[in-house]
Amino acid sequence: MAKFPKDFLWGGATAANQFEGGWNADGKGPSTSDCMTRGSRTSARMITYKTKEGEIKAEPFWSLNAPEGAQYGVFEGYDYPSHNGIDFFHRYKEDIALFAEMGFKMFRMSINWTRIFPTGMETEPNEAGLKFYDDVFDELAKYGIEPLVTLSHYETPVALTNTWNGWADERTIECWERYVKAVGQRYKGKVKYWLTFNEINIVQMMPYMGAGVGYRTPQTEADAAKHQFLASAKAVLILHDIDSNNKVGNMVAYGAQYPNTCHPDDVLKSKLVGRGAHFFFDVQATGKYPNYKLKEYERKGIEFHLTEEQQQLLLDGTVDFLSFSYYMSSVVSADPKVIEDAKGNFMGGVKNPYLKASDWGWQIDPVGLRFACNELWDRYHKPLMIVENGMGAQDKLNEDGTCNDPYHIDYLRDHIKEMDKVINEDGIELIGYTPWGCIDLVSASTGEMHKRYGFIYVDYQDDGTGNGDRYRKDSFYWYKKVIATNGEDLD
Repeated sequence: MAKFPKDFLWGGATAANQFEGGWNADGKGPSTSDCMTRGSRTSARMITYKTKEGEIKAEPFWSLNAPEGAQYGVFEGYDYPSHNGIDFFHRYKEDIALFAEMGFKMFRMSINWTRIFPTGMETEPNEAGLKFYDDVFDELAKYGIEPLVTLSHYETPVALTNTWNGWADERTIECWERYVKAVGQRYKGKVKYWLTFNEINIVQMMPYMGAGVGYRTPQTEADAAKHQFLASAKAVLILHDIDSNNKVGNMVAYGAQYPNTCHPDDVLKSKLVGRGAHFFFDVQATGKYPNYKLKEYERKGIEFHLTEEQQQLLLDGTVDFLSFSYYMSSVVSADPKVIEDAKGNFMGGVKNPYLKASDWGWQIDPVGLRFACNELWDRYHKPLMIVENGMGAQDKLNEDGTCNDPYHIDYLRDHIKEMDKVINEDGIELIGYTPWGCIDLVSASTGEMHKRYGFIYVDYQDDGTGNGDRYRKDSFYWYKKVIATNGEDLD
């Protein structure tokens, strides 16, 4: 292994709605994630799941369709994993001390918007919410850990969803501006690295989760994306104005797309599928909507217009660096029969016969990470940061408090080896790496606790048992060594 840059930002990543807890403490209002039951996180259909009390129905979580009398779509008798998370709200000092023990240079976290503005529509921020994050940032500073703060990580105030359909309405931008100004001014000097919207392209697949859009049409999805692009540009300008040292990035769910065969139709299809994520990089990195997206809107009958002022805003508010999540690659086919027969990746597409998969069917492809970095660098020539990467697994805690997770170590080791090539062979400016779920937390895709990513085992179980105690896994000690040697020792 060659050396990583001396200032490389090793760390780990989390999100408030998945690990913070305290969902209604100190004046916090409900976010969209707070209204998502365990069973409804991946489907709008009625399904069931098991708890220690037995089998419980999980209603669709769309707040606009909540039962009459339900406050913001949160109602009794249903399980909301985000409400408790892993209780970082009360245990943040303990957790940050563990991150420091591993040697973290950076900790990625999100601010929960509704902890600062409970409905999103207030004109003055909630002081108790601001104080909580002051305390968290002070604790990180004590150990010399740089915070990387996501402004919106699936945490739209659900009151905005219920009032005007969230980001589908342009009025949400004004609420966002107040929020960004409030946290930017409050945490000046404490936070230097910011991300605007987590996995902003998720609006194409799960608009409620990504943009608080309860009533979904192709038009509302396009409108929500446009409003988030404009809001992201505003955040860049606001944060730069508050402190010229601030660095603001975007965040996109990303992966490599391979053609199933060398048939020209498959190769072209993989190129076109890749545009689904590139579109979001295109706008946030270049400040312009690509022509292929405008043509797509025309074909679908989607109304789209940018004023001259909005066009200039997008140009002026391009991001300083690009960040992305990478978990797997996918295989694309233009053959309808191949697609019909496919039982492959979680993200859809054809199963890759050359790759192994996790317990959840996510195919493991370290080389795809190098491919992704080269794609982004060649297109945009902006610094890159990998802010999510990891493998969910069913870790078991031993009686002596140890946890053996060699599969996590293998996964991360192989991806870090490719990062070495990205930097030292490809010459790409890769500035940081924050693996996902550095401490066990609630899964965003399923609402489960037993899908574990972390270096730290948290004793909470899906049946409601557990005391929340933290335990160091084998991967904890391994990653500590990786950071201490700046990526040279991966054994």
